[in-house]
Amino acid sequence: MAGVDVQNPLLGETTCGSLLHQLQKIWDEVGESDDERDKMLVQIDQECLDVYKRKVDQATKSRSHLLQTLADAKLELSTLVASLGENTFVGFSEKTGGTIKEQLAAIAPALEQLWKQKKERIEEFSDVQTQIQKICGEIAGSSEGAAGLGNQGVDESDLSLKKLDEFHDQLQQLQKEKSDRLHKVLELVSSVHDLCAVLGIDFYSTVTEVHPSLNDATGVQSKSISNDTLTRLAKTLISLKEDKKQRLHKLQELATQLTDLWNLMDTSEEEQGLFDHVTCNMSASVDEVNVPGALALDLIQQAELEVERLDDLKASKMKEIAFKRQGELEEIFARAHIEIDREGAREKILGLIDSGNVEPCELLVDMDNQIIRAKEEALSRKDILDKVEKWMSACEEESWLEDYNRDDNRYNASRGAHLNLKRAEKARILVNKIPGVVESLVGKTRAWEEEHEMSFMYDGVPLLAMLDEYAMLRHDREEEKRRVKKDQKKMVTEQQQVNPNTEVETAFGARSSPGRPLSSNTKKVGVRATANPNGSPNRRLSLNQNRSVNRDGKVKPNNSPSPLKDAASRVSGTEPAPTTT
Repeated sequence: MAGVDVQNPLLGETTCGSLLHQLQKIWDEVGESDDERDKMLVQIDQECLDVYKRKVDQATKSRSHLLQTLADAKLELSTLVASLGENTFVGFSEKTGGTIKEQLAAIAPALEQLWKQKKERIEEFSDVQTQIQKICGEIAGSSEGAAGLGNQGVDESDLSLKKLDEFHDQLQQLQKEKSDRLHKVLELVSSVHDLCAVLGIDFYSTVTEVHPSLNDATGVQSKSISNDTLTRLAKTLISLKEDKKQRLHKLQELATQLTDLWNLMDTSEEEQGLFDHVTCNMSASVDEVNVPGALALDLIQQAELEVERLDDLKASKMKEIAFKRQGELEEIFARAHIEIDREGAREKILGLIDSGNVEPCELLVDMDNQIIRAKEEALSRKDILDKVEKWMSACEEESWLEDYNRDDNRYNASRGAHLNLKRAEKARILVNKIPGVVESLVGKTRAWEEEHEMSFMYDGVPLLAMLDEYAMLRHDREEEKRRVKKDQKKMVTEQQQVNPNTEVETAFGARSSPGRPLSSNTKKVGVRATANPNGSPNRRLSLNQNRSVNRDGKVKPNNSPSPLKDAASRVSGTEPAPTTT
């Protein structure tokens, strides 16, 4: 080693040989022995050897480190490629030849590009996972659940596009579910709003109790869409619908009571109009009531107070109302010529009201039913009553015609005589129709009695008895006329026998006066012949085959051999005439 002359360009002219030469000169001057000199040279060679060894070791270590770095780079490259997916980095092809540093220099750009791509991919994964975790937290409805999902982080072992697409698909599904839930929430909130408006309930306090985010002050996207919110909203909606149903039922009951009370007390339309908002929903279904405030509690309370007021008023006006109904019933019976005990009926009504044993409404309903039945009975009698009216009118004309025929001055040229003459002509035509009218009336009356299994009463008297009495009276009148005519003829014959000259007078000049008054026992035929004490004609024939009336008007047992004759005397106001043979 001592003989090696190594020239180092960095040291200029100073080399190992020059340094050894200087060292020999110094040894010569000093006088070092050869052993010392050999020993020093051996030491110098050993020290040089140690330096080379250290350098070799350092180089070996450096090479090992480079090889490990290259291996790590290759492993990292394969890991990145596997994590990012196949065909992620196409521009790199592994270089098998060349030095280690050349190989490292070739793989470094690929690693740098893959690291950049991995960073971008992680950001994409983090973004989509954050959105997924946020929506999952909104659906879970708890911040703790969302925080737990957020702590999962990104799985860097699989950053492939396929995995990223899976997360994107999951995100789309969650976004659709969120949209559906939000739409459902808004739909439920809208239904709650409508029901609160109809029921008169504060909408904001109602939905805030379900969840604070449902208030209109918050944005649409900020509203809670959790299962708990949807469940509570659904329960709130069901509760409100049940309240609406119950309130509508209550209001309809009150409206029915109001209507009944109004009809009962003949309330004016103006007063009824104050509660049109109550009665307008009497027949409405639950879904048809959508007007705001239509089922508010104050409205129902107002209707309840009005019902209570009318109930109190009804108790004081009950007698007046009942007597009004009774008056209507009596009017129907009077028009139908049905005789009833008016005083007894009114006393019974007073007794029922004062006793309190019957509800006023039940009493009025019963009276209404009586009015309906009375109308039905009056309707069944109408045809017969119309014919009775015609018969009575014809009898009145018959009575007038008799009076007219007894008038001595009927043919005088007095004022209005021609009108009486025309009336007499019409009266004769009408009187000739009486037998046919009576026959038809008898047939209809018998048919009615067979159908109803009861007698047809006219103002308390059987109509058939009246017709039979009239037929008997008419027959007696005809007999009376024939008897008078026979007596007149007999008297003329006797006069001719006493004085024959009277024959010419009778034949050419003498005739009986048409206006000669009838005898006092001549019967006046007609159902209206009798008069009331006030002078008005009595339209009812007071006949009962089981009784008769004295001349002073008192009822007596019927032991007369001819009750119809007694009835005839009551109609005409005279004693019964002797029976003619």
